[in-house]
This record gives sequence, structure tokens and C-alpha cells, in this order.
Amino acid sequence: QVQLVESGGGLVQAGGSLRLSCAVSGSGFSINAMDWYRQAPGKQREWVAMVTSVGNTLYTDSVKGRFIISRDYAKNTVSLQMNSLKPEDTAVYYCNADVVRAGWSTSRRYWGQGTQVTVSS
Repeated sequence: QVQLVESGGGLVQAGGSLRLSCAVSGSGFSINAMDWYRQAPGKQREWVAMVTSVGNTLYTDSVKGRFIISRDYAKNTVSLQMNSLKPEDTAVYYCNADVVRAGWSTSRRYWGQGTQVTVSS
């Protein structure tokens, strides 16, 4: 069974930094892309950043230049370094993994439970 567990959220003042991590557990699978999403109160979940299986990265415009996504392929972890945080970054952050396993006709997406990030002004 594939499980994702996030860590590293918390409360920080505007301009500060936080680092989120997500560990994928289980066996017998490989991972394509890994993403971070976030959901602010009263808003829809939005995509934040992605790192592919070969290390290419993409970011939503609002976090470009401030957030860095990285991946440890050996440990099946993904991290999100968040710098110059703004109050509008306040949200629950979720990691997502696109998982492939022998015998599956398509890949499957798995979600973590989320970690709260609160940025005070």
C-alpha cells in the first residue's frame, strides 16, 4: 500500500521560511511526478509545484522565485522550501504522487493528509 506523510508545517511571520517534506512509503512501485498542492480556507485546492521523474520542475506563478521543490529519488521523498512567505500562502499543503505499479493499466495518484502552513502579517 502506498502512503504519503507530510511534515514541516507551522506558524511563521511574513518574510520567513518553512520547509515541507513528504515521504512515500510502500514497496513494489515507481513514482512519476510528485507535486505540492495547497488549499486555503474557503478556496479550491490549487496546484503549487511539480518535480518530474527526471528532475524537471514547474511552479505556479505566485510562488516562482520564492519556493523550491526538490526530490530525493533514493528515499522517495519530496520537499518544498518556502521562502519570503506571505500571508496569502496560508493554507493546508498536500503532497501528491503519481504512482506506477506492475499490472496497472494506468498510473494512480496518491495524496498525503496535509500539513497546515500559517503566515502571520
